[in-house]
Amino acid sequence: MTTNKPRKIKSAGETNSRQPIKIKGKRIVSNPTRNRRKENDASVVPTNSRPVQSRYNPNSSVSRKQTPPPEDTDLIYGRHPVLSALESQRRLNRIWITPRLRYDPRFHSLILQAKENGTIIDEVEPKRLDQITSTTHHQGVAAQIAPYAYIDLGELITQAQSVNDPVIVVADGITDPHNLGAIIRTAEAIGAQGLVIPQRRASGITSTVMKVAAGALEDFAVARVVNLQRALEELKAAGFWIYGTAATASAPLHTVNFSGPIVLVVGAEGEGLSMLTQRSCDALVSIPLQGKIPSLNASVATGMALYEVYRQRWQNTLHFDKLTKISLKTEE
Repeated sequence: MTTNKPRKIKSAGETNSRQPIKIKGKRIVSNPTRNRRKENDASVVPTNSRPVQSRYNPNSSVSRKQTPPPEDTDLIYGRHPVLSALESQRRLNRIWITPRLRYDPRFHSLILQAKENGTIIDEVEPKRLDQITSTTHHQGVAAQIAPYAYIDLGELITQAQSVNDPVIVVADGITDPHNLGAIIRTAEAIGAQGLVIPQRRASGITSTVMKVAAGALEDFAVARVVNLQRALEELKAAGFWIYGTAATASAPLHTVNFSGPIVLVVGAEGEGLSMLTQRSCDALVSIPLQGKIPSLNASVATGMALYEVYRQRWQNTLHFDKLTKISLKTEE
């Protein structure tokens, strides 16, 4: 008795995956079902499995990038910058110092005074200072200070006019804090009364600027203005003569007579002064160069221009202390 069982009809493209193929005594299974499923449909999710939750959820407080709140403090390090801040009694929130340096005669009394004013003093090892400052060049001391207090432009003009023939430096578009710090250090050392910087597209007074300035900011006023051209007009109205430095200017620096209250405007290396700033200047001067380099670093150009200004003034001033020494030598 034969039973009529329905036969499974195989399609032309279907292979028999259950029957092995023997090749030279080896057993090879052709097209395993498990591998075929992964290759043909890698996105198939089992119906009984839980959906995989994405690791990124923009609304999740865990996955969302935590943006730290803006700090109202800044960090300076190095013996000279911190010592200058202590001597000028700047508001310091915290000082990290090595035990050896804390009892140094230059620091000990100033540290005690800062502690009385509410500053937190932490004695730490040099390795801890390496972590705080992210450098090994901290010289054993670091301090957390409040943001730099910019002076108002009107107040800067009033302070500058308290001396004869004041000089104010204006930095147009200096974005490198190292350049800005070097300009401040040079200007204060030579004798300028202050600096004006724009609020936008320029570096402000940061910890890097303070470090490069090497304490000059403790005795040097900086004004930050919204509109640089308007600030130059205000300086003109106060009686200042505006000189801008430009590589293409026709008047060499040493041929100009820098007398009276003046403002020296310097621009970034390569870009120089903007056209709006050049139009606001009373005169443009250049530094003659004999080499193949077409321009100078902004801080170097500022130092050369300031030195020429004060060289002319020193030459036109009688120094009686020098004349007395010369006359005494002549009599001998």
